[in-house]
Amino acid sequence: MSALFEQTTINSMTLKNRFVRSATWEGMATDEGSCTAQLIDLMTQLADGGVGLIISGHAYVSREGQAGPKQMGIYEDRLLPGLTQMASAVHARNGKIIVQLAHAGCQAATGLSGLPAIGPSIPEGEKAPVCREMTTLEIAEVTAAFAAGALRAQKAGFDGVQIHAAHGYLLSQFLSPYFNKRRDAYGGSIENRARIVLEVLGGIRRSIGKSFPVLIKMNSEDFVEGGFSRRDMLDVCKMLESEGIDAIELSGGTSFSGKYIPVRTGKFNTADRQVFYRQAAKDYKTKIKTPLILVGGIRSLEVAEQLVEQCQTDYVAFSRPLIREPKLIQRWQSGDRAKAACQSDNLCFKPAMAGQGIYCVTEEREKKEKGQPAVKH
Repeated sequence: MSALFEQTTINSMTLKNRFVRSATWEGMATDEGSCTAQLIDLMTQLADGGVGLIISGHAYVSREGQAGPKQMGIYEDRLLPGLTQMASAVHARNGKIIVQLAHAGCQAATGLSGLPAIGPSIPEGEKAPVCREMTTLEIAEVTAAFAAGALRAQKAGFDGVQIHAAHGYLLSQFLSPYFNKRRDAYGGSIENRARIVLEVLGGIRRSIGKSFPVLIKMNSEDFVEGGFSRRDMLDVCKMLESEGIDAIELSGGTSFSGKYIPVRTGKFNTADRQVFYRQAAKDYKTKIKTPLILVGGIRSLEVAEQLVEQCQTDYVAFSRPLIREPKLIQRWQSGDRAKAACQSDNLCFKPAMAGQGIYCVTEEREKKEKGQPAVKH
């Protein structure tokens, strides 16, 4: 049996395989961030499709931290009924699901929240987002919001939480000297820049206890001059390991990273082109013992097997391939080893931005050309 289909555990959570649905913005919640039947149905499709661990789309922990339209929220108790329905629906299908806790920081959608954007410091450069520097009180308030979000996830019946500290969102901004120009205890050295991330982890642990799985997603590097580096990543991962993080997912890039943005377009046909952060994963495995989840460009079962068998990662994560094929893992397990059908063209995000929810536009176009009925969205 392939190592990819082994049963494993992360803290108290038992997973049936090593496949992870990486957090993906679905654009299917209500305007206030409540779960909808459409969003819950997507999660059940992923559970039915054999994904070992489903990570929800980034759920904003406070109103000013909203990143985009129809994003799921976890900022108030009134959102609990929908969240509870989501967790229950996945569990009814023998699946596991955790919530990704997020704050957009300087990338917040101020037009949607009606609130000003906040970040570690005032961004520099013509294309930089507009926001103001957070006070230490606001840092404490956001830290508390992450902890409160984790407690809501636990109350709703989710299997764990993941802290979003990647892709140029708030915690990633604090980690990165490209964004963080502070001169106090939260800026300067890597220890200072990581302070808020460790405080968020500590606050969550105090809120939900030691047995509830807490994961984190962070950049392997920013791919911008003067940004978060691979050496920084290893330093922060060591700090997180010391503080008891249960698993770390490595991604990379920001919206300022040119062709190295997190969701790159192109044909990823060779093994090397498929794995965006292979060297970062190799470096990680020589220094860090905490289980690693690797995302970014992986499209074939053969490459996924190679990564795990060569101990370059412990888990393999997918985002866009599961938009087109929610049952990709089930297909592979049944013996159909064909490469994921995802074309990595990023057209799937256009309907989400238009308020229709994310789906594979290319697949719909291909069905239309063949005279097949399209899926209703």
